[in-house]
Amino acid sequence: MNGTENPPISLVTGASRGIGRGIALALAGVGFDIGVNYARNKNAADEVCVAIAAFGRKAIAIRGDVSIGADREQIVEETASRLGPISLLVNNAGVAPNARADVLEAGEESFDRLMSTNLKGPYFLTQLVARRMIDWRTSGAIEHPKIVFITSISAFAPSTNRGDYCMSKAALSMAAKLFAARLAAEGIGVYEVQPGIIRTDMTAKVKERYDRLIEEEDLLPIRRWGQPEDVGKAVVAIAEGHFDYATGIAIQVDGGFHLRIL
Repeated sequence: MNGTENPPISLVTGASRGIGRGIALALAGVGFDIGVNYARNKNAADEVCVAIAAFGRKAIAIRGDVSIGADREQIVEETASRLGPISLLVNNAGVAPNARADVLEAGEESFDRLMSTNLKGPYFLTQLVARRMIDWRTSGAIEHPKIVFITSISAFAPSTNRGDYCMSKAALSMAAKLFAARLAAEGIGVYEVQPGIIRTDMTAKVKERYDRLIEEEDLLPIRRWGQPEDVGKAVVAIAEGHFDYATGIAIQVDGGFHLRIL
């Protein structure tokens, strides 16, 4: 993927910071040009584009809220028109609750916000991109298109003070399976990556709690925080075709959290 002719194109949503930034940089490192989607922080997105340019790759910052239909259309159109046919979609954009609340007290506003961004957005963006990928593949513009959903260990591990987040990620996990089943015959691989406790600005608010759980209470077999580049490496492995015969799988990048240890 490191050649200069006809580089593969990836659209990474929520790529201006955190896990999305780590994924975008990892993909640039193996030869992808990147559509860097962001919702609000243009300066951060521009900084990611500069970092991608240091790899000798092209990047464009594309503003758009994945929860809004018109924005989704614009994100895809701008990526395709300015960079080329998308061979890899990474659904990474997501939000956390503004305030954690017990499931007996949580309100509808937070629920609707999280479901709209974390589930509806990537679901319909994938629908939109997949249709285009089928046409591009049929015409020979791309050869081995892939779609990745970034979910979370919260897809299977309940947190009763952020139930809306857990449900949005659990539903997104099923969306990955649905698209994998539907698109396999079209030659499009679909994958899920489940990050664990990753050090980003989103987890900064709970740093002290997770520091204690990791260092003192054996929460993780691999006793350290995950880094955005850890997730990026998993996406690169998918992008490079190492899981072409494994569509629909979930890759847990969680320090071993998923293990049940007595």
